[in-house]
Amino acid sequence: MVYRDDYFIRHSISVSTVILRAWITHRYSGGDFDVKWEENPLHAVARNYTLLKTVPPFERPFKDHQVCLEWNMGYLWNLQANRIPQCPLENDVVGLLGFLYASSGENTGIVKKFLRFRNRELEATRRQRMDYPVFTVSLWLYLLHYCKANLCGILYFVDSNEMYGTPSVFLTEEGHLHIQMHLVTGEDLAVKTKFILPLKEWFRLDISFSGGQIVVTTSIGQDLKSYQNQTLSFREDFHYNDTAGYFIVGGSRYVPGVEGFFGPLKYYRLRSLHKAQIFNPLLEKRLTEQIKLYYERCAEVREIVSVYASMAQHGGERQEACRLRHAYLDLAHRYGRLSTCGAFPWEKGLKDKHPSLFQSLLEMDLSTVPRNPGASVLEIGGRIFEKAVKRLSGVDGLHQISSIVPFLMDSSCCGYHKASYYLAVLYETGLAVPRDQLQGMLYSLVGGQGSERLSSMNLGYKHYQGIDNYPLDWELSYAYYSNIATKTPLDQHTLQGDQAYVETIRLKDDETLKVQTKEDGDVFMWLKHEAIRGNAAAQQRLAQMLFWGQQGVAKNPEAAIEWYAKGALETEDPALIYDYAIVLFKGQGVKKNRRLALELMKKAASKGLHQAVNGLGWYYHKFKKDYVRAAKYWLKAEEMGNPDASYNLGVLYLDGIFPGAPGRNQTLAGEYFHKAAQGGHLEGTLWCSLCYITGNLETFPRDPEKAVVWAKHVAEKNGYLGHVIRKGLNAYLEGSWHEALLYYVLAAETGIEVSQTNLAHICEERPDLARRYLGVNCVWRYYNFSVFQIDAPSFAYLKMGDLYYYGHQNQSQDLELSVQMYAQAALDGDSQGFFNLALLIEEGAVIPHHILDFLEINSTLHSNNISILRELYERCWNHSNEESFSPCSLAWLYLHLRLVWGAVLPSALIYFLGTFLLAVLIAWTARHFQSVSASGPPPVPARASLAPTTSPASPAVTSAADASSQDQPTVTNNPEPRG
Repeated sequence: MVYRDDYFIRHSISVSTVILRAWITHRYSGGDFDVKWEENPLHAVARNYTLLKTVPPFERPFKDHQVCLEWNMGYLWNLQANRIPQCPLENDVVGLLGFLYASSGENTGIVKKFLRFRNRELEATRRQRMDYPVFTVSLWLYLLHYCKANLCGILYFVDSNEMYGTPSVFLTEEGHLHIQMHLVTGEDLAVKTKFILPLKEWFRLDISFSGGQIVVTTSIGQDLKSYQNQTLSFREDFHYNDTAGYFIVGGSRYVPGVEGFFGPLKYYRLRSLHKAQIFNPLLEKRLTEQIKLYYERCAEVREIVSVYASMAQHGGERQEACRLRHAYLDLAHRYGRLSTCGAFPWEKGLKDKHPSLFQSLLEMDLSTVPRNPGASVLEIGGRIFEKAVKRLSGVDGLHQISSIVPFLMDSSCCGYHKASYYLAVLYETGLAVPRDQLQGMLYSLVGGQGSERLSSMNLGYKHYQGIDNYPLDWELSYAYYSNIATKTPLDQHTLQGDQAYVETIRLKDDETLKVQTKEDGDVFMWLKHEAIRGNAAAQQRLAQMLFWGQQGVAKNPEAAIEWYAKGALETEDPALIYDYAIVLFKGQGVKKNRRLALELMKKAASKGLHQAVNGLGWYYHKFKKDYVRAAKYWLKAEEMGNPDASYNLGVLYLDGIFPGAPGRNQTLAGEYFHKAAQGGHLEGTLWCSLCYITGNLETFPRDPEKAVVWAKHVAEKNGYLGHVIRKGLNAYLEGSWHEALLYYVLAAETGIEVSQTNLAHICEERPDLARRYLGVNCVWRYYNFSVFQIDAPSFAYLKMGDLYYYGHQNQSQDLELSVQMYAQAALDGDSQGFFNLALLIEEGAVIPHHILDFLEINSTLHSNNISILRELYERCWNHSNEESFSPCSLAWLYLHLRLVWGAVLPSALIYFLGTFLLAVLIAWTARHFQSVSASGPPPVPARASLAPTTSPASPAVTSAADASSQDQPTVTNNPEPRG
């Protein structure tokens, strides 16, 4: 504290305030008294204190140690002795959200985590205020409804023990704010505001904490018109540590989120501010205005539809009145369109404003519409959408998009948000309509708020990559992806709905396209023939195709179950026995029969099927609550390599019911979940993504990007996305180009790589179609999107390399990026990548050293272009799949012959003529080999494989959870935070 740092005093104490205290107390001695001297100043006879002036560390004198350093040590110390370090530039303002977030009111939200301050003074201040919180929260909200549960999450803190902390702000059923704090004593305290929040208005909510005082302020609109204020005071001490956990915006496992939209959210970690001191403007002004206008228009549409449906169903007297005024109405009802009374008092003023809506209502039979107002509006919206999509699926469907858009808008307003996603894609890509990114964002957000799966994936993908004017925000991307990822396992066990198995089928792969079939196709009929003959592999494959809707076959669970039953009862195939046992356990399309199911499961397990061993553990866990036997079977199945068993063991540890283990063990649970995820288990992958986004486990350090990648992987298995992809593939195989283009655009905009490359392929096949109907550079856009995906195909890198090399439409040539694309393709083992890099060198291009290092080519050993060329051609030859002469082998031979020829013939003219003749000879040789290969026997048509090892995973995957969410032990038994 006295001297400055030097070679001997490395870390002198830095203080900001020194208080010198002095006091006098009595000291008793002698006699019968033996009282110790009281050192507490509170009991002093007299006391005083004074503030001492502190000397900054770099203004203190150096201490004379009376020691001489060696010249080298003294020199090294003097190099840094006079350097004054600077504190990192840092403030206490954190932008938790900078773009709009569509909150669907479900159990997913944005996860944010605060780090400790790097600035020592700020960090010291934060620590001092752990029992006297001083901070401010400011956020924008647009609420559609009040909470439909007990509480809905707005912004709340979850500590390292998964308990609510300070602050926790929720919305109640009545529209009040519920503010909860964690006390120093370990208890919780909550208060409810007297006022309610506004609906369908953008408002800013400011909450300032200063010790035991909380000030809540609400302001409406861009001009921050004052709405309601309230000050709350408490005597209790709040505990506040904003780094010992994470914040959640919206919903989570513990509480649903609000229904509406979040705007910018700022958090002042060390300041309690008044409304005028807070700088948090409502960004994206045009977009927020469009959201408000959308819901105002939709309120009118919903009212028209609701009243119209109600009067059509209950308006008997109304229809009688109409008949009295229209003499030919009976004939019109019998031979014309459906009877509808056109004398509604509100129709005349609105029919010009909503012509498409009234046209749809007049043409619709409303007698079968549900009588519940909300359900009837949604049902009508779905019918409007289906009729519009039917027109789009025609031969010239894209011609009609402009006339179909109003019907899609009406359907979206009715709450049928598949229409919202269609509109988002149409406007974002300019598909047969003028491109309008603002409207694209609007309908994508509206669809995401309505929990439309493809809209949520679209939003997640755009924020993951930071494209199309969406900011890069991995936490926001995770909020959207996790919503769909959570639903995907449940969707897979749902037999209803427009779902299909998500298959990776590339339009470039002719062999895969050949085996796509339908119920009357050759492949299906051959499998059926073999299945009838008793071929177990054919029966299993046929059942899988029908159960999941694979390989172009329509989903038909009832027919699939018949084949499962036939195979299980007539053959000894353990996989079929197991599949049928699961069907009987769950009652999927057949009456439940637990006794027979257990017999079949034991029979399959006795044959060594690890899925059946895991299934027995599931049986004892779910039906018998015998966790000892369940753990025994799961440990055995886990040793056999079953990922379901790994997940189930994680469930036991997470719930604290593993036999012999004391309490919950999240670390071991996380390890089992990670092992299950590596085996492809969807729920295990989802739990790992949750661990990566929260960072609450030491074994899963916080990594938002990795969390997004894992959640994206699960979301892209969703059956509703598979249905869209399948429709696009079927249209392509049938030659319906308009429909194929439409569905592949819808799938590609969700961010799934296989649809992006397939769409780019369609645009290459039909450039006229792409130029006519798409407002984006299709080939460039979707190949470019695909190369930024995890495990992108090598041909996509080659395509982008070609586009950068030649230039494409408005894109100029870029050799550096072209080299990078070819190098990535080469690194993936594609011989064409090595060949293209060699050709660039032949043309005089220079390969940068970092690219050579990337390819593990030692630039010191290969110091000239000839040496690099030889290495590239050799690798190209090694990676070539062709057994005979290939371009790589010929290029390698040509290079060596040129080198030999150049050494023998030094004359330039002779060298040129000789090289020309040599090239002609090599070209003739290659042509000859091609002709010989072409004259060989014709290829034999490929037959569908019946080997069980090549079939995909069985349709009934057993885990500790069965088809319904109520059977998920990890969700239902997970302890909730305090509240």
